[in-house]
Amino acid sequence: MGRENKESVSNALALQLTSDGKVKYDVIARQGQRKDKVIYSKLSDMLPSEVVNEDDPSLQKPDSEDVADITEKTRAALEKLTNSKVSAALPVRAADKPAPVQWFRYTPTEQGQEYNSGSKQRVVRLVEAQKDPMEPPKFKINKKIPRGPPSPPAPLMHSPTRKTSVKEQKEWKIPPCISNWKNAKGYTIPLDKRLAADGRGLQQNHINEEFAKLAEVLYIADRKAREAVEMRAQLEKKMAQKEKEKKEEHLRAMAQKAREERAGIRLPGSAKNDESRERDQLRLERQKDRARDRNLARNADSRKNKVLRDRDISEQIALGLPAITRKTGD
Repeated sequence: MGRENKESVSNALALQLTSDGKVKYDVIARQGQRKDKVIYSKLSDMLPSEVVNEDDPSLQKPDSEDVADITEKTRAALEKLTNSKVSAALPVRAADKPAPVQWFRYTPTEQGQEYNSGSKQRVVRLVEAQKDPMEPPKFKINKKIPRGPPSPPAPLMHSPTRKTSVKEQKEWKIPPCISNWKNAKGYTIPLDKRLAADGRGLQQNHINEEFAKLAEVLYIADRKAREAVEMRAQLEKKMAQKEKEKKEEHLRAMAQKAREERAGIRLPGSAKNDESRERDQLRLERQKDRARDRNLARNADSRKNKVLRDRDISEQIALGLPAITRKTGD
């Protein structure tokens, strides 16, 4: 006596059976999920589906009404998404419409005459407050403010007024200060405003004509270098061919001489002629060797003198001494 009967709330699910009289255990998996969600909870769901005929209704194309319905839903969804993006990109936009009014039934845990004026339940009306789009931020920003002018303020000397030309007006036109790196307020700044403030569209790239001249000079130098290399290769090839012909001629003469000696053919005075020819050939070869040695020595001395001269000049430059010019006598 004296106790109020409180309704007991239970989360237990009711027992459900299939058409075969078996218990539906997959009800637990479907609890709290939407109706159209596909849930695989049986072994038969994991088996591959059977191949159906071409005339099966599930494989047929949808009719015109279904196509029109799906098209209209897609168009409405895309239009809603586009409108939200466009409205967010506008510099000034109207206030968002509030959400519709919602009603909730509230049952307090404490019951009695002394609570809630004796009522067991209350109906709560939830209304979204209107937001002002131009309202400044509510949070304080610890930002240092510059001091005011001293008293008395400093006098300002102005020049006499004069009319400004159109050119001066354009030069004094200051673009809006829109930073591409900082946005402390978190405002949405469109791309056209950023580009207008940056001035990239007004810039013109000018290429100096010296670049074209440099490219032409480099091309001509490369072509001349290739021609010189080709001429040097041809000259070396010709010299090698002449050397080869000379060696072949010498070998041919030696072979002819050997054949004559083997055959026993000796002309009168041939021994003296052969000995003089051999002495002349030996003398010519030794003369070529001496000339070659002189050329090598001369080239080595000139290269050594050049290295020493370059080293002397570099040392003088490093020491900061004046260059010494050698005067050659007449």
